[in-house]
Amino acid sequence: MAAGTHTVTNQAPPLVGYDVYAADAALTEAVERYVAPERHAEADAELSELGRAAGSAEAQRWGVEANASPPVLHTHDRYGHRLDEVAFHPSWHRLLARGVAAGLTDAWGRPDGHVRRAAGFLVWTQAEAGHGCPLSMTHAAVPALRAQPELAAVWEPLLTSRVYEPGLVPAAAKAGALAGMGMTEKQGGSDVRANTTRAEPAGDGAYALTGHKWFCSAPMSDAFLVLAQTPAGAGSGAPTCFLLPRVLPDGSRNTFLLQRLKDKLGNRSNASAEVEFDGTTLAWRVGEESRGIPAIIEMVAATRVDCATAAAAVMRQAVAQAVHHCTYRAAFGGVLADKPLMRNVLADLALESEAATALALRLAAAYDAGTDEELAFLRLAVPAAKYWVTKRCTPVAAEALECLGGNGYVEESGMPRLLREAPLNSIWEGSGNVQALDLLRALRREPRAVDAVLTEIGRARGADHRLDRAVKDLLTELADLAGVETRARRLAERLALVLQGALLVRHAPAAVADAFCASRLGGEWGAELGTLPHGPDLRAVVDRARPVPAV
Repeated sequence: MAAGTHTVTNQAPPLVGYDVYAADAALTEAVERYVAPERHAEADAELSELGRAAGSAEAQRWGVEANASPPVLHTHDRYGHRLDEVAFHPSWHRLLARGVAAGLTDAWGRPDGHVRRAAGFLVWTQAEAGHGCPLSMTHAAVPALRAQPELAAVWEPLLTSRVYEPGLVPAAAKAGALAGMGMTEKQGGSDVRANTTRAEPAGDGAYALTGHKWFCSAPMSDAFLVLAQTPAGAGSGAPTCFLLPRVLPDGSRNTFLLQRLKDKLGNRSNASAEVEFDGTTLAWRVGEESRGIPAIIEMVAATRVDCATAAAAVMRQAVAQAVHHCTYRAAFGGVLADKPLMRNVLADLALESEAATALALRLAAAYDAGTDEELAFLRLAVPAAKYWVTKRCTPVAAEALECLGGNGYVEESGMPRLLREAPLNSIWEGSGNVQALDLLRALRREPRAVDAVLTEIGRARGADHRLDRAVKDLLTELADLAGVETRARRLAERLALVLQGALLVRHAPAAVADAFCASRLGGEWGAELGTLPHGPDLRAVVDRARPVPAV
C-alpha cells in the first residue's frame, strides 16, 4: 500500500498540555467574584497549578489507565482467610493523592474554603471523574461527625489532611484518611427509613451491626457513615447514624464482608460494593439515637452540591473537547466552528456549561458565607441545582460527542467515557424525583428558604425582560401548591433555570446572558441543543468557551 494514502490531515491536535482552570472563563470569574480580594491571588495560583496538572498528558494517562483497569475484589487469600480488599490500579492512587494534596477534602476550616475546593473539584474531575467519589464523601463527612465531638476530634484532622495514605491500618497510625458511606439497602434504596440493619449495644460505647448495604462506594476507605436501627428506634423507621471504621483501634480488622463489586455503566475506576455486617461489626454512634437522618443531612447536602459540581465538570470537559475539535476540523469548505449551524450547537452547549458552573460556585459561596440567609438559600437551591444540572449533563455529553462525528464514538477520543459518566450524578445521592420532593418539603416547611431564594433572584430584577417574566411565572407556580407533587419536577426545573438566568444576567457577558434568557427563559428554543434563535452573538459565546486559542 502506498505510504501516501496514510498521510494524516484535517485532524484536530490533542487537547493536552493546557491549564484547565485558566482556560475556563466562567470558572475563573466565579472564583474572582467569591474569593476575598486579599486571598484571590493565592487561590488563583493554587487552582492554576491544579489546572495545569489536570490538562497534562500525565493526568490524562492516569485517567485512561484507571478506567481501563477497574478495581478488583479479593474476598479471600490463598489459604481461605477473609481479606475483603479491593485492589486499584496505581493511577487511581495517583489521582487520589493529587486530589487530596490539592485540598479537595479540606473546605470546612479555611477562609473561602468551599469556593476554592469546588473550583478545584471542578478542575480535577475533568482529568478523571471516578475518584471524585471518595474525595466528595470524605469532604462531606466532616459536618456529620461534628455531631459527635469525641469522634470528630479523632477523625476530622485525618479527613481534612493533605496527605493520602492508602492501606488498612488504625486511624491513629495514619497521616490522612478517607471516608465513605453506606446508606441504601436492597429493599429501600433512597427510602432509608426502610433500612433493616440492626445495631445492638456492645459495650464501651460501641454497637454491633447486623445487616447489609446495597451500595457502598470506595470500600477501601478508612471509615464509613452508615444507618442502622437501634432497639430504641426499632419499628419507628427512625434509624441512627454510626461511624464504622475498617480497622479497629486495637489494630484488628473490623468485620466488613464485601460480597461483590457493581458492574457499572460508567464511573468504572471507582469501586461500588455490596457489604454485609455479621453481628460482630463494630460501629460508634454519631449524634442522637434515632436521629440518624438529621445527623447525615449536612453530609447529603454537601455531596449533592458535589454532584452538581461534578456534572458541571463533565459538561465543561465535553464542551472544551467539542469546541477544540471544531476549531481545527474543516468540512464543506471551511472550519466547522465558523459554520453557522455548528456554531449554534457549540454555543448552546457552552451556555449549559457556563450556567452549570455559575450555579455550582454560587452554592459553594453560600456555604462559605454561612449566614442564616445563605443557609436557607441552600435548602431550596441545592435540590433544584442537583436536579437540573445533573440532568442536563447527559444530553450535553451526547451532543458534544456528536460534534466529533465518528471520531467521538471511538474510545480513544475520551468522549465515550464522558458520556458513560454523565448519568451518574443525577442518580447518586437521590435521583430526580427525590430532589423534586425534597424541594417541595422545603417549600412547605421553611418559608425562610423561599424568601432567601427570591432575594437572590431579585438582585437581577429589571436586567432582562425575559428573566422578569420567568420570575413572575415562577411566583405563580409557588403560590399554588395544590396538587403540586405532580408538578414537582417542573417546579425544580423552573427554579434552577431562573437562578441560572439571574446569575448570568448579573455576572456573564451580555452575549451569554442574552442567549440564555432568549432560549431557556424566553421560549425561543427547540427540543434539542443547537436550536438557539438567530439574534444573539453566538460567535462570542463560542469564543468564550474555547479552551485554548486557535493557532
